[in-house]
Amino acid sequence: MRLVLDILYFFGLLLATPMILWRMIRHGRYRTHIAERLLGRVPRIAHDGPVVWVHAVSLGETNASLLLAKELRTQIPNVHLVISSTTDTGLAAAVRLYGDAQDATVIQWPLDFSLAVATALGRIRPNTVVMMEGEAWPNFLSACQRRRIPTMIVNARISPNKGYPRYKKLGPIAPWLFNKLTRIGCQTQAYADLFASLGVREDKLCVTGMLKYDATSTDGEIKGAEDIVRALGVAGQRLVVAGGTGPGEEEILLDLWNNTLQDKFPDATLVLVPRKPERFDEVARLIESRGYALRRRSELPNGSTAPATDSRTVILVDVMGELKTLYSLASAIFVGRSMVPMGGSDMIEAAALGKPTCFGPHTFNFPQADDLAEHGCVRVQTAEALDTFLRETLADPVAAQAAANGAREFVLAQQGASAHNVEMICDLLKQT
Repeated sequence: MRLVLDILYFFGLLLATPMILWRMIRHGRYRTHIAERLLGRVPRIAHDGPVVWVHAVSLGETNASLLLAKELRTQIPNVHLVISSTTDTGLAAAVRLYGDAQDATVIQWPLDFSLAVATALGRIRPNTVVMMEGEAWPNFLSACQRRRIPTMIVNARISPNKGYPRYKKLGPIAPWLFNKLTRIGCQTQAYADLFASLGVREDKLCVTGMLKYDATSTDGEIKGAEDIVRALGVAGQRLVVAGGTGPGEEEILLDLWNNTLQDKFPDATLVLVPRKPERFDEVARLIESRGYALRRRSELPNGSTAPATDSRTVILVDVMGELKTLYSLASAIFVGRSMVPMGGSDMIEAAALGKPTCFGPHTFNFPQADDLAEHGCVRVQTAEALDTFLRETLADPVAAQAAANGAREFVLAQQGASAHNVEMICDLLKQT
């Protein structure tokens, strides 16, 4: 099976090479940690205490891992953490969050070639491997099984409309893969039921809650917010922040702003935060083509002071890592990739800050959107409904804030997943 998988991976990598090279040249991706990625040549770990390898696929999972790491350090003071990620943005976040810590090592997740994963496991020698949310690779899990290293998924989820049908088509391969795991800590009972219906043994499944509720800040005051206000020149302005937007959504927002909002609310400024960095220039051109005055965050770093904005100025946040801070400054929030069928972006962060928040109909990657829509957030089905939400929120901020407070209270009530997941990890460490 290892040989078959290696052959399939090899030809898959060959087919993907033109795309990879294009992204390397055009967007600067995949240029670092090549030996770690292809050969598993990660740093060697020499540690007397337990070594826990935490794998976070991308940026969101890496951020969510921080509270898990904090709880692990509390429960196991002599633990050494190995933090890995698949994507460049996730790896950059891991370096930022863990790079200076003496008890943590940041690595690139190796591709699932048998030699690469065997080399990585031999260099790290983990006592257990924790994977965030749902990445399960057969060669890696088989290698852990042979070494009797417990493996688990925490914060596990499976999309009923996307992921589940795909796994179901695999027939016996899905249970063969997932039953290699020692434990699967699911976000909800509904997810646990989906895993069980795929053939995953019930003794491997438990419900531990959603880490993203723990990872959010419920304090509306975020450090560094005032620096952004001064740099962008938005003191005294109410901000309408569209976060994590996808193709087509910026056009919708700019049309609404031009048609009904900018003249009625001259003290409001539209802030666009595209999800993908490679779209920054595209969105900048779009803003200027509509006749707005464009302000790019990259051109106004902290320490600068821009002239005051008005409703005819649109701010483009073309840097990474500031969305939460911008949400904390917002009077109204639209969570992107949801008016177009892209599955949505994380809306928990906005709700936790107690900000009036809306999102579109396409949130299949975030099932918690349904719960939040019942507790104070607003689901808008059309551009007209989005326009209504923004107008009503800006016209009656008191009523909008009352609804937003309900969503924040719901988020607070869901917290506690970190402790449940670390309890599961500690139980498995005792068995090694």
